[in-house]
Amino acid sequence: MISDLFSCYRRISLKFCYFLILPLLLSCGETTSKKEAIETKENTEKKSTANEDTDTKIMLCFGDSLTAGYGLDDINEAYPAILQSRIDSLGLNYTVINSGLSGETTAGGRSRIDWVLNQEVDVFLLELGANDGLRGIPLGETRQNLQAIIDAVREKNPKTTIILAGMQLPPNMGPEYTKEFKSIFPELAEKNNLKLIPFLLEDVGGVAALNQADGIHPTAEGQKIVADNVWDVLEEVIK
Repeated sequence: MISDLFSCYRRISLKFCYFLILPLLLSCGETTSKKEAIETKENTEKKSTANEDTDTKIMLCFGDSLTAGYGLDDINEAYPAILQSRIDSLGLNYTVINSGLSGETTAGGRSRIDWVLNQEVDVFLLELGANDGLRGIPLGETRQNLQAIIDAVREKNPKTTIILAGMQLPPNMGPEYTKEFKSIFPELAEKNNLKLIPFLLEDVGGVAALNQADGIHPTAEGQKIVADNVWDVLEEVIK
């Protein structure tokens, strides 16, 4: 998903295969996006209702197929559910909502952010941008859309803690494009004083045993590592 990504990849041949099919397969997630959009909205509304009149805090994971758990047998294998289990085991009073949608772009996220924010959100995890990069969308648009989502969350509740998940691109997108894409996330994090996950797929991307047959989406085991990457930043926020 930039040249720094290669440091965590194990084999050059695997990198090539991974990046060759990455744009095609991530875009294939769009075929399930309508169904996921309905399920995501229902899930959000149900959990919002369930947490009314309680002291339970809400963590909302807002992203694409990586968050939605594309290709997994059970959505409970996706990293948001893994985080929920860990939070529960520690006796922390948080409900984690999975608001991931396969094939989602930053523009798509920007268009649906308002109804997602119909509830109070204490921690907002923003995981979008990979599909923009793989489609060659102008990086200025990606940056503006991410900023608009951040602004919408802050406008709704200035006290919401926002965690931004960093992403990277394959070098075949061109060195200038990939370098600037990578820089979007730390720059936005610094500008807006956000918590930053440097690279969501650290130690997972390009590792065959941790990805599904498509070579892109993490397996259940890969999702556990993704959850660890999120937890490294999340832990200090919710404890």
